[in-house]
Amino acid sequence: MSSWLPRFFPPDRAGNAFAPARERYVFSAAVFLRLLAVTHAIAFVSLWVQLPGLIGPHGILPAGAYLRAVHDYLGADAYARLPTLGWIFGADTFLTVLCAVGVGAAALLFAGIAPTACLIVLWVCYLSLVNVGQAFLGFQWDALLLETTLLTIFLPRLTWRPRFHFGEPSGIARWLLRWLLFRLMLLSGIVKLSSGDPTWRNLTALDFHFETQPLPNPLAWWAHHASENVHRAACAGMFAIELIAPFFLFAPRPLRHNAALLLLALQLAIALTGNFAFFNLLTAALCLLNLDDAFWLRLLRGDPGKCHTLYDTLIGRSARGVAVSVSGWTLAGCVVVYTAVAAWPSVRPGAKRPGWFESVATWVAPFNSFNNYGLFAVMTTSRPELSLEGSNDQREWLAYELPYKPGALSRPLPVVAPHQPRLDWQLWFAALGAPQQNPWVLSLAEHLLRGTPEVLALFAHNPFPGQPPRFLRVVRYDYRFASPAERARTGRFWERTPIDYYLAPAALK
Repeated sequence: MSSWLPRFFPPDRAGNAFAPARERYVFSAAVFLRLLAVTHAIAFVSLWVQLPGLIGPHGILPAGAYLRAVHDYLGADAYARLPTLGWIFGADTFLTVLCAVGVGAAALLFAGIAPTACLIVLWVCYLSLVNVGQAFLGFQWDALLLETTLLTIFLPRLTWRPRFHFGEPSGIARWLLRWLLFRLMLLSGIVKLSSGDPTWRNLTALDFHFETQPLPNPLAWWAHHASENVHRAACAGMFAIELIAPFFLFAPRPLRHNAALLLLALQLAIALTGNFAFFNLLTAALCLLNLDDAFWLRLLRGDPGKCHTLYDTLIGRSARGVAVSVSGWTLAGCVVVYTAVAAWPSVRPGAKRPGWFESVATWVAPFNSFNNYGLFAVMTTSRPELSLEGSNDQREWLAYELPYKPGALSRPLPVVAPHQPRLDWQLWFAALGAPQQNPWVLSLAEHLLRGTPEVLALFAHNPFPGQPPRFLRVVRYDYRFASPAERARTGRFWERTPIDYYLAPAALK
C-alpha cells in the first residue's frame, strides 16, 4: 500500500481502517479543497488575460466608469449595494492585482497552507471582480463559485500548518455544501418543467441543445446527429438525475454515494459535449465531497491490514464546543430558509416571496453568495450569431473573427473549457435579443472603429491590421450544423443564412 494512505486512512485500534473511514471525510475534503483551488486558479487566470479588453480603462465596459456611475446614482449607499475593493484601490490596474492575488491564494490553498485565510482572500477578490464585471461576470457559475467559496471557509480547521496535517472537516459546512449541490441540481430540473417550455416537456430539447448551445465542441456535432430516440432517452435520463438523485444526497450512505456518482456522471456528459467554463469542474468537486473516506480507501485499493498508524495521530475531530455547534447550526438554518425562499418562485412560477425576504435580500444579494439557480430553463431552438464586419467602401465587408464562437464555416469546433472566453459567450446572448437590450455591443463596435488595442486583443483575426475601417456593421445570421453529407462534401461544420442587420452600417462622427 502507498505510504501516504495511512495519513488519510488510519485504522482504529483493532486495525480496521474501513469502519472509521465511513464516518470521516478527511480525504474527500482534501480532494474538494484542491479542486476548488484549481477552479479558482482557472477562473482568475482566464479572466486576467481578458480584463483589459472587457472592463479595463480602455475596455468595452470600463469598471472605473461603472463605479463612478453607481456612486453618482446611489451616493453613500453605493458601498453597501456594490461591495468591492475597487472602491478603495480603484478599478483600473488594481483589477489585475486582484487576479494575481487570487492566483497566489489558490496556489497556497492547493498546498494546504492556511486554507481558511486563503478562502477568505479568494472570496473577497472574486466578489470584487464580479461586482464590477457587469455583463461579463454575471454567469451562474460565477455566483456558484462565490457561494461555494464562502461556505467552504468554514470547512477546514483553523490552522496554519502545512499540507501533511489533516483534520476532520466541519460537519455543518459539509451539510451546507451538500444543500448547495441539492439546490443547484434540483432547481436545474425544476425550472425546465416550470418554464412551460414544450421542448423539455416532450423530451425533444436535445434535438436542439447540442447545436444551439453557446460554444459547441467537436463531440457536440456528433451528439446532434444522433437519432431522436437517443436524444429522448438522454433527456429522460437527465430529468431522472436532476429531479430524483438530489434527494438521495441526504439518504443513508449507499444511496448518497450512488446519487453523488450519478450527478458526477451527468457533469461528465455535459463537459464532453459542450464548453461550459469551470462549471462542470466546480460541480464535480461538490459531488466528490459527498463520498466518505471509506469509498476512497477502497477505490485506491488500500489494504486495511497494513495500516498501522494510530487512529488519532493525524486525524482528530476539531474541538468545537456546544455553543459553537449551536451557533453554527442556527446560522445554517438561516441559510437554508433564505435560499429556500429565494428558490420558491422557480418551483411555483408567479409565487410571491414574503415581505421580510425582500428586506433581507437588499443586504444579502450584493454579496452574490446565496443564490438561486436553474440552467437552460428555456431551450433555444435556433442559433442566431452576430458577425462584426468592417469596410472602407461599404462594398467589400471583412469579418472580425473571435477565437471560439462560430464564424468561418469551415473552422473546427473548439475545445476551450474550463477557460471561458467571455466576449464570445456574451455575443451569443446578445444575438438572442435586440440591440437596445445590449448597449455594450454599441461600445464594442465603437472600439473596433477606433482600433482600440485592448479590445482587438480579444479577437483571433483583425482584418484591418494597418488602421481601423471607416465603417462597421453587425449582421445577424442563422447558423445550423452542417449535415454529415454536407460536411463530407464541403468540409464545413456550419451552414448559415442572413437574418437582418443587428446594427446597420455606421461610422464615427
